[in-house]
Amino acid sequence: MNDIFEHYQTLGWALSILVMGTFLLAGTVKGVIGLGLPTVAMGLLGLAMLPAQAAALLIIPSTVTNVWQLAAGGHLLPLLKRLWPMLLLIALGTCLGSMVLGMGGGPLMTRALGAALLLYALSGLFMPAWRVAPLQEVWLGPACGFVTGVITSATGVFVIPAVPYLQALGLQRDELVQALGLSFTVSTLALAGGLFWNGALGGGELGASVLALIPALLGMWFGQWLRQRISALAFKRMFFIGMGALGLHLMLSQALH
Repeated sequence: MNDIFEHYQTLGWALSILVMGTFLLAGTVKGVIGLGLPTVAMGLLGLAMLPAQAAALLIIPSTVTNVWQLAAGGHLLPLLKRLWPMLLLIALGTCLGSMVLGMGGGPLMTRALGAALLLYALSGLFMPAWRVAPLQEVWLGPACGFVTGVITSATGVFVIPAVPYLQALGLQRDELVQALGLSFTVSTLALAGGLFWNGALGGGELGASVLALIPALLGMWFGQWLRQRISALAFKRMFFIGMGALGLHLMLSQALH
């Protein structure tokens, strides 16, 4: 417990409030559209701290909310049989990327985070619907998994290209939600391993991440309530526009320094 308080004391009150507000917002986004918690968290916290610090804070909220997501639906075993090559390569790509690249503290990593957010936003806003043929799935799944893992190791964002790929498999809504939860859980656990390998995830960081779970869960509850009262499609479009603007800001602000 002392480690938790020391971690937030080190951050300072202003940054601690930003962390709690960020996870409240990130949980709300996930509650409305079923994804976006780590993306929002990494994007907003990346404005004020190093990517590795932000990634360490999201480990517990991301793991718990994604395990919750993958546990519902009743399709877990069929999805594991279908997606295990992709999931294995996500883990492998993250581990190799963590050893070779790491999540450094320089402006290059912040620009990489901004580029990942911008690419994700553009794909969500403009990528046309497409379908992966069964023969393509054999090699495209592992390839997307490995690229997702490498991007995760460098930026903490694990949606590109995993999310567009899973959306192109023609899964039913419940299957897709569960598949996303499965992919995000593997990515989060692999990211935790990479951060630990690089000395960026210790007891203090994990404790601080546990505390961040509270606003994340409150946000998810509020987001699920909000989903019944607003257009999820319009909200999703606003989310992508916001992530694109945030990614562009991270890229340009670092380029000007």
